[in-house]
Amino acid sequence: MAMSHEEIFGEVQEVLVDALGLDDDEVTEGATLMGDLGAESIDFLDIVFRLEKAFGIKVPREELFPADSLLNNPDYVSNGKITETGLAEFKAKMPHTDFASFQEDPDINRLGDLFTVKSIVNFVEGKLAAA
Repeated sequence: MAMSHEEIFGEVQEVLVDALGLDDDEVTEGATLMGDLGAESIDFLDIVFRLEKAFGIKVPREELFPADSLLNNPDYVSNGKITETGLAEFKAKMPHTDFASFQEDPDINRLGDLFTVKSIVNFVEGKLAAA
């Protein structure tokens, strides 16, 4: 039986509470992983592992968090901003992410704001639907 959006959110919320030592009420769909929830890059590995275990899916790290490989490409980043080409590539690699506010000011320092609880829920929904 397919999981509902609310069930997936509840499971993702539990994963993030356990991985980051948070309270349930801190993990909202709009919360950013780094800014709001205090996740660091090392936490992403733990989060990926826990998501795989919780949902029985395989999550290549670059599929959920592809920023590292994209930021090293000079066609994608110029003068501290994501270029149009880079933005198109990010959108292609992260269809589960809302870029609406980011594309207004694609400063690389704001890149962390793209990694939200909702983007993880959307990612998991897509993975489960494809399975």
